[in-house]
Amino acid sequence: MASFSDEPLFSSAVLSLYALALLTVLSLLFLSAPYGRHARPGWGPSIPPAAAWFLMESPTLWLTLLLLPHGRHRSHPLALAILFPFLLHYLHRTLLYPLRLLRNPTRTTTSPGFPLSVAAMAFSFNVFNAYVQARSVSHYAEYPPPAEVPWWVWARVAAGTAVLLWGMAVNVRSDLALLRLKREAGGAYRVPRGGWFELVCCPNYMGEAVEWLGWAAAAATPAALGFSLYTCANLVPRAAQHRRWYREKFGSDYPATRKAIIPYIF
Repeated sequence: MASFSDEPLFSSAVLSLYALALLTVLSLLFLSAPYGRHARPGWGPSIPPAAAWFLMESPTLWLTLLLLPHGRHRSHPLALAILFPFLLHYLHRTLLYPLRLLRNPTRTTTSPGFPLSVAAMAFSFNVFNAYVQARSVSHYAEYPPPAEVPWWVWARVAAGTAVLLWGMAVNVRSDLALLRLKREAGGAYRVPRGGWFELVCCPNYMGEAVEWLGWAAAAATPAALGFSLYTCANLVPRAAQHRRWYREKFGSDYPATRKAIIPYIF
């Protein structure tokens, strides 16, 4: 349905997603992003985590909505169907997730702040990625006229969207479980139990990786595939770092058979 655009600048932007994925996975083999349980000094001033998440994730909402009316497919039902779950994810990340952090007094009063430098880098990436994804779907992709879209294309979009929504449900539920566990522990970390936590250390990361695999299948663009690969390059090493952190902190109390992010495999 889509290929690399003939527009050189846009093609370069899409290709840079693949380069960023490679650079990210290589860098995370040697360091961990300094927020959450891996927070450490030396990264400059910090801001509250809720504010950081709002700042980082918001570009994908407002920039996508600004760009959509300027795309040649702005009213095509296929483009709109593909973009809807993409925006739904970022509606949750930009508004609902920060609100949950604010309603969790233990987290907001005892957790270290979020480095402003890291939030700024994430903000910049999301501006770039929102532009690439929104323009890819709403302008550069090739769609047949609405009345001539083959059934199998709609089936692929529906299947990819279903996978995305399932991954989002796992992601949200796992985040809620972690917030609840930390609140019950008075700000301390405990070993999560139950559900997908019995199989993997980070079902929240697993769910998000699945989300963007579904998005790549639904959108069927090189840009969407690049974003899916970038997400995995970011989350898979961090999940491995989380698992190592749990095993060092809790020792034999942490299930040795629990994998990092892929059940029974890794």
